[in-house]
Amino acid sequence: MSNCKPEELLAATICRLVLDPSQPTARHVAVGAASPVPAAACYLAQKLGYPIRLSLLARNLGNPFTDGTRELFDLTGQGRIDLFFLGGGQIDGQANLNLVGTGEWPGKGVRFPGSFGSAFMYMMTPRIILFREEHSPRVLVDKVDNISANGTSPPGVFRRGHAQALVTGRCVFRFHPDRARFSLASVHAGETVAGVRAATGFDFDVPGGDDTAVPETPAPSDQELALLRGAVCDEMLETYPDFCARVFNRKQAA
Repeated sequence: MSNCKPEELLAATICRLVLDPSQPTARHVAVGAASPVPAAACYLAQKLGYPIRLSLLARNLGNPFTDGTRELFDLTGQGRIDLFFLGGGQIDGQANLNLVGTGEWPGKGVRFPGSFGSAFMYMMTPRIILFREEHSPRVLVDKVDNISANGTSPPGVFRRGHAQALVTGRCVFRFHPDRARFSLASVHAGETVAGVRAATGFDFDVPGGDDTAVPETPAPSDQELALLRGAVCDEMLETYPDFCARVFNRKQAA
C-alpha cells in the first residue's frame, strides 16, 4: 500500500462496505455536500459496474434535487434512499452522534455546525455508514455531550435501520444494534489494536476477545486505484477540485 494515499484506502474501504453482500442492496445512495471520500467510494462502485444511483448533494447536475435538501428528506421518508453517510463532532460507543457542541446544552463549550437532518436520516434510512477521518479521544467518546442523532431506539419506536459501520483514519468498526456496541473489524496499515484502543474513548469488542485476530484493512487493488485516479476523478473534478488536486494530483483544465 506504499503507493496508496490514505484517502484512496478509505474510499476503497467504504466502497466495499457499500457493496457488502450481507447487507440490503444499495440501489440509491445519497452523499452529503462535504463528503468527497464517500463520494469517491460510490463513484468507484459505479465504475466497477454496480448499478448504483448516486445523488450527490454538492453537485449542481446529476442529482434529482431541484428544491434543495428538503427533497432528500422527502425521498428518504418515502423509502427511496437506501444508504446515507453521517458523521459527528462526537461519536460514542452506542453510535450516537453529536453535531450540536460540547458542554451543557446547547453546546456551551465548542459549537459544532448543527444537526440539520441527521436525526431524520439516521432513523429513516435502511443503511448508514458513519465516517470520520479524525480518530481521537475527543471525537470518539464514551458518551456524547448532546445527542443529535441516536444510534439505537427503544422497543416500539419505528426506524428503518442503524449504522452498518464506522470508518475512521485508523480502522473500521462494525456496529451491532442488538447490543448497541461496536466491534473492531480491521485496522489500517501501520495501526495496531492497542493504538486504536488508546485513541478511542469508548470500549469495543474484538473477534473472540483476541487482539491478534483483527485483520489489516485490505489495500485498494490495482484496478480500484486506476479507477479512482482516472474515471472517478473525472467525475469529481468539477465538484471537488481541491480534493482531486490534493489526492489525485489532478486539476481542472483552464
